[in-house]
Amino acid sequence: MAASPSTAATTTSNIMLAVLEKKTNPIDLYRPLRNYIAFHYSEREAQNLQDDLQTLNQLRSDVERHSDPSLPLRRDLLQSYFKSLCLVETRFPISPDPDHVNAVSFVWFDAFKPKQKAALQNIHLEKAAVLFNLGAVYSQIGVSIDRGAGDGRRQASHAFIGAAGAFAYLRDNAAMRASVGGSATVDVSDECARMLERLMLAQAQECVFENSIAKGSTPGVCSKIARQVGLYYEEALAALNVAPLSQHFEKSWIAHVQLKAALYYAEACYRYGLELHEKEEIAEEIARLRSGTNSLTEAKKNSKGAAAQILEAIGKLESNINRNLERAVKENDRVYLMRVPSPNSLPPLPAFSMVKPMAMSEVLDASKEKMFASLVPDSSAKALSRYTEMVDDIIRTQAEKLQEASELTRVRLKEMELPDSILSLEGNFTLPTHLKEDVEAVQISGGPAGLEAELQQLKDLRRVNQELLVQTEELLQKEAREVSQFRSQFGMKWTRPQSSTLTKNLQDRLNRFAGNLKQAAESDGRIERSVREHAALMSILDTRPIESALPTLARPIMSLDQNEDARW
Repeated sequence: MAASPSTAATTTSNIMLAVLEKKTNPIDLYRPLRNYIAFHYSEREAQNLQDDLQTLNQLRSDVERHSDPSLPLRRDLLQSYFKSLCLVETRFPISPDPDHVNAVSFVWFDAFKPKQKAALQNIHLEKAAVLFNLGAVYSQIGVSIDRGAGDGRRQASHAFIGAAGAFAYLRDNAAMRASVGGSATVDVSDECARMLERLMLAQAQECVFENSIAKGSTPGVCSKIARQVGLYYEEALAALNVAPLSQHFEKSWIAHVQLKAALYYAEACYRYGLELHEKEEIAEEIARLRSGTNSLTEAKKNSKGAAAQILEAIGKLESNINRNLERAVKENDRVYLMRVPSPNSLPPLPAFSMVKPMAMSEVLDASKEKMFASLVPDSSAKALSRYTEMVDDIIRTQAEKLQEASELTRVRLKEMELPDSILSLEGNFTLPTHLKEDVEAVQISGGPAGLEAELQQLKDLRRVNQELLVQTEELLQKEAREVSQFRSQFGMKWTRPQSSTLTKNLQDRLNRFAGNLKQAAESDGRIERSVREHAALMSILDTRPIESALPTLARPIMSLDQNEDARW
């Protein structure tokens, strides 16, 4: 199960998630492994390895009991035990096979659904669980650090990077093989490990963002860092919304990730808007701020179960965005008169990642460990290691083929218009909810006829703007002629500066407005042509209810009833 401790951070607005460790049942590794050594090697060899066997058994017992109150010590214990497991894997085949170590069964409970468990005679399940717990401990270290100062924020970010590294290592090296011989729990699956890696990277990048704000970095830099935070949360949310994770996590977790994704997207829009305002790019500033506030508004619809701190942070950010948006709109209406682009027409916000998963292959390297060194010749160990790599390659290749086949199947189904064709055949085909709402919104606004009225209004506004532009140009030209006339009349006595100097800024702005009007006219022309070309198709929008205009299959494309007569 996951937790977000109240002591996670000094700033209530940036509460973060920690993962709790998996639980396990006690097992005895000493006796089964000693019996294997005595039977396959010799009793003398078993006596010589007494210390190693006892050390291994003690490490397993410490992992079971959570005997270390210190999180760093717990992390070190899990790393030491994982290295020991790597040595055990190369020397002791653990499986139901009579010639193997068949008296050891590893039992681990799901961290998010504690009532679900996996019990397998498979050391890869043990390794996957230890890697999961290592990532969990790293995450707990991250949320336990006070991020009120720069050193704390850097330490917390490093801890989350370590957590991301552990989950990435689990995904790449143990998740596939953990279910060999049975079924593993969802928390050690490839999908869950990938999601947790993205989540931990999001929290690590979030610490970097906090530090950038504290250091007073420029709005442009802060916007890029914040956008990457949002992207990492969006990737985690996408994984949480599909199988097998969609029904596996608490709603509070999903709400947390969803709100954080929206929060940091809006934060990036807000910071980017500050930079745009400095450059006097008011139109894009308005569009970015509107996009940010729309994201927050949409996210709050699904905020049930979310922490109050996040909702408070969203409220504060929303106030800041609305204040800047109101200011920008007033300035645009009174001074700049720029056309505000649609948010959908804007390029994506720039993003920059400052974090990446820790390279756990170095941290968990067991090549220098001495445990059981005398049991298997080095050449045999290397051969077994090569065999293990070959198995991993085969599993990875087959998994890729399965994924490709799944994608191809989805494409083929789409080409056959399934399941929509079946629904249409049965006579109960309906529009998707979101599409039906869009159609109803168009009908309320007047349908295609309303669109014609909007186009006419657009032409009228363009004509008015063109007239104002011409009038302004005539006034500037008149003023220039008067100044030239007075200069000719009074000669050296006329000391007033040239009209072109005094009105340069106005003339430049007038030229920009003329360019904007020309661009707008071209855009309006394209829209109008598109509307004319598709007028016949859009007429369907006047049909009520809209479902009555949908095509249906007149007769089955195949026999659906065995009692149907053979007249076809």
